[in-house]
Amino acid sequence: MRIRLPLLLFALAFGTASAEASELERVPPVAHAETAKECGECHMAFQPALLPAAGWTLVMDGLKEHFGENAELPRDTSAGIREYLTTRAGRTGDPRLMRITEQPWFVREHRHRQSVRQRPDIRSKTNCPACHPRAEAGIYEDD
Repeated sequence: MRIRLPLLLFALAFGTASAEASELERVPPVAHAETAKECGECHMAFQPALLPAAGWTLVMDGLKEHFGENAELPRDTSAGIREYLTTRAGRTGDPRLMRITEQPWFVREHRHRQSVRQRPDIRSKTNCPACHPRAEAGIYEDD
């Protein structure tokens, strides 16, 4: 019985990580016009399922200093986007992190050489469509 317990724990841990990753290979696309417009002006409008609600709250609370840019929005626009993102947020991920690229599932799924991200067609970890042509539709399966 002692030998089986570590194997069971390993299987449970591995199974959870695998399920978490596969859950994020297909997520509902952004279906909120204000989110698509306001977020999409500077980068791909990321699907709510890619962060837990607490992560989206951190993002929305920090729009004045949004990754080096002032992305403040009118109060009603910001409230609508916040409501959309937090009510459709993901169930997995670290709620303390507001960067999708720092979420444990993202790090696990994107373990490749630095040279891949240095390619001119990629340049950034947040340029999802460079490697996932259907990213804006919420499809991140290995292409």
